[in-house]
Amino acid sequence: MIFTETPLKGAYLISPEPSIDKRGLFARTYCEKEFKARGLQTYFPQCNTSYNTKKGTLRGMHYQQAPYEEVKLVRCTAGEVFDVIVDLRHDSSTYLTWHSAILSAENRKAFYIPKGCAHGFLTLDDGVELHYMMGEEYHADLACGVRWDDPALKIQWPTLKEPFNVNHKDQQWEML
Repeated sequence: MIFTETPLKGAYLISPEPSIDKRGLFARTYCEKEFKARGLQTYFPQCNTSYNTKKGTLRGMHYQQAPYEEVKLVRCTAGEVFDVIVDLRHDSSTYLTWHSAILSAENRKAFYIPKGCAHGFLTLDDGVELHYMMGEEYHADLACGVRWDDPALKIQWPTLKEPFNVNHKDQQWEML
């Protein structure tokens, strides 16, 4: 596994190192030893799947408040997404900075998202699926978000022919 630190402290883009032969490939997507060696969280008590039927579906920007802030390990298992992390840690030198990457079933990359960061994505295909390993169990009363289109963040989302498909809840998050 290749861990590439992003400009956001503690956030990593993780690329597998597949073994390829005539049958296909095999690759590790998680290794406790490698995560521990980098000081990353290794406890993931909950896993989630997000399936998105249509291209242009936007989910985010989500995070969970203290005392149950979440680390997330996010991988795209079908299709392709423009995946975004926003640093919401007030004491961080990159506060309100965002970083993005293309995650896809083809490139098999994953984002390690540290506590205090919001996460969201835009589907670039129909039939997109993401797999989440969560560092905390879900607490509905602590679920929170920031607007995906907040001018303070200046996230440069890809331009699509159709308007984004955003649910009501994600449209209602407050601006920063």
